[in-house]
Amino acid sequence: MPTLDIHTPDTSSERLHAALMEQGYLIIEGLAVDQAAKVRAELAGDIEAAPFGYDEFLGPRTKRLGRIFTRSPAARELAIHPVIMALCDATLLPHASNYQLNFTGIMHLEPGATAQQLHRDGLIYPFLHPCPPTIMPAMWALSDFTAENGATQIVPGSHLWEHERAPFPDEVVNAAMPSGSVLLYLGGTWHGGGDNHSNTMRTGLALQYALSWLRQEENQYLANPPEIAKDYPERLRRLIGYDYGGPYLGFHNGDDPHRVFAPGYDGLGRRSRAELDARSANIELIRVGNVEAVSTPEREGECVAAMSRQPNTET
Repeated sequence: MPTLDIHTPDTSSERLHAALMEQGYLIIEGLAVDQAAKVRAELAGDIEAAPFGYDEFLGPRTKRLGRIFTRSPAARELAIHPVIMALCDATLLPHASNYQLNFTGIMHLEPGATAQQLHRDGLIYPFLHPCPPTIMPAMWALSDFTAENGATQIVPGSHLWEHERAPFPDEVVNAAMPSGSVLLYLGGTWHGGGDNHSNTMRTGLALQYALSWLRQEENQYLANPPEIAKDYPERLRRLIGYDYGGPYLGFHNGDDPHRVFAPGYDGLGRRSRAELDARSANIELIRVGNVEAVSTPEREGECVAAMSRQPNTET
């Protein structure tokens, strides 16, 4: 049975990134205890009123919420936590000149919630695994996560497995962690919500990040329209998608989409920024080809198109 890969908040970003690439996940204990408590308090009423899931994957004893930033100002700060941003830089920027928020959601497991089907979040996109990281989810513990109350199940090292390889029971561990901790994993890592056979509730906040040239899972512009997003920090607005996805990608009226928050601006329109141009010049290109090509040694580990899909999003 694998053991958990647990780190402290003062661990260097280089060491954290190395662990994430090696194991496909990591836990940082106590990274934002006070902030997590604020988020939980701000969302308590919404969680209470939320419906249970309508199928087995979403969970008939699990409550879910979206549009998190409109409901919780404290969650906005968690989304741009500097430790998380440093890991996004290291994990996602090799294959894109920018990254974005892909999904925000509460996963609240009531007593009696059954374990979710193990899955890979990255299979929302038609890429054959293993492939470079396209998604980096972060699951914040807003309550204690225990093996008894449904802590996320994670399969260490599974991000490196071949596409068809599924986990055996003794390869699965529960990501137990105290409130205020965060579980980070990759889109290719097998995982799923646990079984809550306790008398306590398990509440997690999922904030998922992705390469900026992918379609976002949650429509962030409907969830956070300009008239609401104007009150967010600029870093968060750009992370939501009010920014270029890369040079000439996502401009608005021939200019920076963030200018929607400065309607009086009358300067020269630009379809990129210098830092994005510089990053773009250094991107490691991803080869997309047929399924047979992935088996050749020189292409091992490259991302290729595949039609396999699987339900997404826990945890």
